[in-house]
Order: sequence, then structure tokens, then C-alpha cells
Amino acid sequence: MENTPSTVLATKSMSKIPDYTPEELKAISDCLQERYGENVPFEQADIELRLSENDSQVTECPAVYWEKGGCHFIVAKTDEVQYFSQFFYGNREQFGTGKPFYNDLLDCVLTTLRVQADHELQKNNAKD
Repeated sequence: MENTPSTVLATKSMSKIPDYTPEELKAISDCLQERYGENVPFEQADIELRLSENDSQVTECPAVYWEKGGCHFIVAKTDEVQYFSQFFYGNREQFGTGKPFYNDLLDCVLTTLRVQADHELQKNNAKD
């Protein structure tokens, strides 16, 4: 489950990607509330992504970060209406959804939550 964007350090390009709107932040909050049945706090951050394999520069992207059950989640805005996501348990366990970018924020967040839940289920079944 690897994604195209890379967080590898490289020359930094100036970003003109707009920050999350209040409506986008509310949509994320509502998705997390629905998924977990409780308020899940998240933080806004800026992360650096290589937006394509051929990029020699990284681009600063606004992102939303949250943590739940030992898993960390990132949803980054890579364009005005384009998003990238991943979840991870540490440096060696990083996962994406199999789709490099989404044009719909809710689809991005919901798919990430589903893929992570499926991953947890498989991980727990492998232990049994």
C-alpha cells in the first residue's frame, strides 16, 4: 500500500496550496466523530511532500494530523481540492490507501479510516 508522494527531504519549493477551510476541518471532525463515536482532537500542521516520483523538490502542504489507538494519521492538502493520506505506527510501518490522490476530502478521510481498520483486523487475525 505505497503512495506516490514521498516525504524524503529535497529542495523545498514555495507552496501556494491554500490552508484547510473551516468547512473542511468540520467535515474531518464529523468523520472522526462518526467513526469513533467520540470527539477526536486533531492538529493542523505543515508537512513537506514530494508530489510525484519525478519531483526533485518537496512542496509544503497543509495537513491535519490525529492519533488514535496507537496509529497516527495524516491527511494533506496537495492542491485546492486534492488530498493525500497515510497512516502509520512508526517509521517502519507506513501505509497508504493504494490511491495517490483524492479529489474529494470525505472520500480521502473515509477511505483512509476503512483501510486502517481493515489493516488492524488483518494484523489481529494474524496474531491468532
